[in-house]
Amino acid sequence: MESFYLLLLVATVLVLVAAFSSLIAYRFGAPLLLLFLVIGLAAGVDGLGIEFTNNPLAYMLGSLVLAVILFDSGFGTSIQSFRLSAAPAMALATVGVILTSVFFAGAAALLLGLSWLEGLLLGAIVASTDAAAVFFLLRIGGIHIRDQVRSTLEVESGTNDPMAIFLTVALVEIIAKGQGLAGIDSGFLLLFVEEMGLGVIVGVLGGLMIAAVVNRFAADRGLAPIFVLALALLVFSFTGTIGGSGFLAVYVAGIVAGNRRIFAKETIRRFHEGLTWLAQIIMFLMLGLLATPSQFPAIAIPAILLALFLIFVARPLAVWLSLMPFNYTQQETSFVAWVGLRGAVSILLAIMPILGGLDDAQIYFNAAFIIVLVSLLVQGWTIKPVATRLGLIVPPRMGDVDKLEVDLPGTANHELISYRVAKGSAILQGERIPRWAMPSLVVRDGKSIRYQYAGRLRENDLVYLFIAPGYSRLIDRLFASALPVADDDADFFGTFAISPARPAKELDAAYGPGLLAPAEHAMSIAELIETRLAGRADYADRVRLGSIVLIVRTLDEHEAIAGVGISLEPVEPATTLPIFISFSEIFKRVRDYLAQRRQSRSTATAQDVVAPSNTVRENEA
Repeated sequence: MESFYLLLLVATVLVLVAAFSSLIAYRFGAPLLLLFLVIGLAAGVDGLGIEFTNNPLAYMLGSLVLAVILFDSGFGTSIQSFRLSAAPAMALATVGVILTSVFFAGAAALLLGLSWLEGLLLGAIVASTDAAAVFFLLRIGGIHIRDQVRSTLEVESGTNDPMAIFLTVALVEIIAKGQGLAGIDSGFLLLFVEEMGLGVIVGVLGGLMIAAVVNRFAADRGLAPIFVLALALLVFSFTGTIGGSGFLAVYVAGIVAGNRRIFAKETIRRFHEGLTWLAQIIMFLMLGLLATPSQFPAIAIPAILLALFLIFVARPLAVWLSLMPFNYTQQETSFVAWVGLRGAVSILLAIMPILGGLDDAQIYFNAAFIIVLVSLLVQGWTIKPVATRLGLIVPPRMGDVDKLEVDLPGTANHELISYRVAKGSAILQGERIPRWAMPSLVVRDGKSIRYQYAGRLRENDLVYLFIAPGYSRLIDRLFASALPVADDDADFFGTFAISPARPAKELDAAYGPGLLAPAEHAMSIAELIETRLAGRADYADRVRLGSIVLIVRTLDEHEAIAGVGISLEPVEPATTLPIFISFSEIFKRVRDYLAQRRQSRSTATAQDVVAPSNTVRENEA
């Protein structure tokens, strides 16, 4: 019994140390997950001497924790963000993972003396990005980038784990049976389709079930998060039992449930946010305890070289080839390539060769652990500087909003939201609350006042409003804090503004000719931008037309273009090398090159015609 209390004491102390160390990480900008991992290493067998070698327990507990993290990631992903980035993110999560594994395999075979198939296994182990690291750095790290780019990275990190897990498990089985490359056949592909297909189907049905059960049976807000957690784990375990990908299913279930009207949604969100933090701490501490740092020097140099190859060669090439069909700028593709942090999933998958009984299986674990450390050190510290260097930091649309959504009983047709009036907000500057919103109560200095008798709103007032579902974004801007005046806003959004309703041919007349295709002359500027962006414009999107750049400044409540800026400074390429460019950009460059060649030939032909004529005149003279 004393050993139980001692074990509990040590575990609690480690969790508290990790939680308190997060304050230091926030202050100095350190990657939190790296800090948790280092604490686990320091407490392990080569540090404080805590010996933990139970690989099956670590894998099972890690899988359970990963399921919780993936569900929370999906629950916090809006359906708009998913639709916006589904195609490129899925390309990265499937084709990108395979290409990364293939590119990495050759380098792993060369540096570690593995066979190509064994190198492919190590590539699959480290091919997926870490959802916890990416979500933390993008959502909490204060990095404001274009919605489609951020959503692509978040959805990719949530959906590429199932692909990496499938490849790892399948390759371990193939190598263990000694089948070699002959083991990769059509059955391999059918198994993949079966696992992913079941994962998506059960995930969608599971998400609908979670929302329905919670709305019907959870009468107490305290029980609602427990219902959701238990049902999410039910979806995960059931999908795995029938041969599907439980990780994909639980992520999809989170997206479906998180985007439906569900009882006590804010309570559920807060509970799972705290639970996810605890899950991340436990998983990284456990994986740190599992490692034996004294074994690292034997493969340190080749593992570090492999990490650098993954960061600077394999991941960028895989991302570029995967995103070629999509309309991403060179800077955006470069950033997606850089935000490829490896984390707990890679270390967790590195346990599989040990469980599969492969020869020298510890090499996979030690190599993966060093690669993760290098990735978190190199990429985790530099995400924001790289985004700034590439010019991708977008000035926020509005300041911070302090609001609380209050759940109404039953199937009410309104939402009750509480806003705190922020300093410098538009509501204090005289803007009025729309007529379709119904303000009910004002809490001022701890006293409640009916809105009709509250008079002019003051800073720090709490205002309670009833609104129709889905309209809170339109009210947010009234209560948001004032944005600081940024010196670079004019540089980002352009010095001049133009109405999006004006004819696009005016641009051709003012800055052309030759900026527009013949079919574009009849369009408005908004239609021109949407056409060039494949049908949908987003805040801060940029379209280059010859010597000018059109920038989307604002969107209206229907997500239509409401303001456009013009910059006379073209977007500088991320690199002069012909890399990280899309198919459309390649087509444009080829077209421009051919047009230049035709013009050069026409000029040369004209000069050849003029030259003999001059010679004849000289002879006659």
